[in-house]
Amino acid sequence: MNNATPTSRLTHRDQDLDLPFVEAVEGNSGISIAPLRKQTGDVTYDPGFMNTANTKSSITYIDGDEGILRYRGYPIEQLAEHSSYLEVAYLLINGELPTQGQLDNFVSSVERRTLLDERFKSLFDGFPRDAHPMAVMQAGVSALSTFYQDSLDPFDEDQVRLSSYRLLAKVPTMAAYAYRVSKGHALLYPDNQLSLIENFLRLTFGFPVEKYIADPVVVRALEQLLILHADHEQNCSASAVRLVGSAQANLFTSISAGIGALSGPAHGGANAAVMEMLDEISERNMDPKDFMERVKNKEDGIRLMGFGHRVYKNYDPRAKFVKKIADDVLERLGIHDERLDLAMQLEEIALKDDYFVERKLYPNVDFYTGIIYKAMGFPTQMFTVLFAIGRMPGWIAQWNEMIHDPETKIGRPRQIYTGSELREYAPMPERTGTTEIRLEQLQAELEAERRAQQERIAQERRQDH
Repeated sequence: MNNATPTSRLTHRDQDLDLPFVEAVEGNSGISIAPLRKQTGDVTYDPGFMNTANTKSSITYIDGDEGILRYRGYPIEQLAEHSSYLEVAYLLINGELPTQGQLDNFVSSVERRTLLDERFKSLFDGFPRDAHPMAVMQAGVSALSTFYQDSLDPFDEDQVRLSSYRLLAKVPTMAAYAYRVSKGHALLYPDNQLSLIENFLRLTFGFPVEKYIADPVVVRALEQLLILHADHEQNCSASAVRLVGSAQANLFTSISAGIGALSGPAHGGANAAVMEMLDEISERNMDPKDFMERVKNKEDGIRLMGFGHRVYKNYDPRAKFVKKIADDVLERLGIHDERLDLAMQLEEIALKDDYFVERKLYPNVDFYTGIIYKAMGFPTQMFTVLFAIGRMPGWIAQWNEMIHDPETKIGRPRQIYTGSELREYAPMPERTGTTEIRLEQLQAELEAERRAQQERIAQERRQDH
């Protein structure tokens, strides 16, 4: 029996290399290029790491062609239907679904840590009222490392567990406070008799003089949305968490980097872009069929948001679930949102039109989430914050896996240098060419500005007289 490790042969110039083959349980297997630079002096070039696996992971499996998303092997549809947010958090972080006792202990360990230190709360008073809540969140999570210095050792499992509890508990509180500061509302204390989701809704929308009772349909809908966003493999923000963590940075600092990556509109802002598109179609009184034709014609200023996905080349499995949540929430709240009707018309057109079908432009998870968040009362600026709350268990799980992986090395991508070759330093009098021309241009611009200023002063003096 041949037990030799399978390899792949690469012919590079006049040299043959046998590269180790890394088998996957499902999906894409890999070719290890670790020996490449040492043996050839060259590296691979892969912008955006579209064909490069930086790690072996057992957390999340995605098959974009088949529209499959699984956490630790469990289909996302089953988890969203049957699990709670904190049960899914336990699964992602610990690898297995909990027993009832394990879940009760985990929930208790999280929900009794929602309170923020009074000195920490004062940080929110220092931010401008118009500060984006994602910037406030990123600063706040980073600041946690200054308040909880007892849990910063990335190699102490008890300290990491404590930091995980604190992040899961305090990030929703911080998110609610970021919202309330933007509204000029008083900050409430958490009520730990409530569930984590109920507490978040109360901290966000409640008032000090009134008892807040969260609608159970809204609570469950928000919980399901958080589950659907809990992890998504090696995306930009998860990669940022891993990259920062590879330097042995603590969990708070690493998660802060993930929030920063998620705040970018190309990553976490897609549902806000969908709302803007729907609003524009409505305000301009555009016919949905005409809009889709203009999309097909690639007219300037016309973009179809919420369709297609970098990973999924089939119907996003999360989008099917979100559509049902949208129906349930709007019906429960008695809201008739024309944007939902418009979104469904756009989806119906796309699913029947060969142009969109051939290009596999199906609705993704962001297509309906904004409508649901709006119905719940969240402003557009809070959409990405809700994304971050949902993604917290995934980031923690990704960081944990990275820190315990014996193959982890500090992230240090290579580059292909395209700048100047070796040059000798030239003293100022000897410099010619484009540098000298540029200096002359700058001097001319400064002289023109000086003359214009003198003319303005002279004109003002003439007017005074």
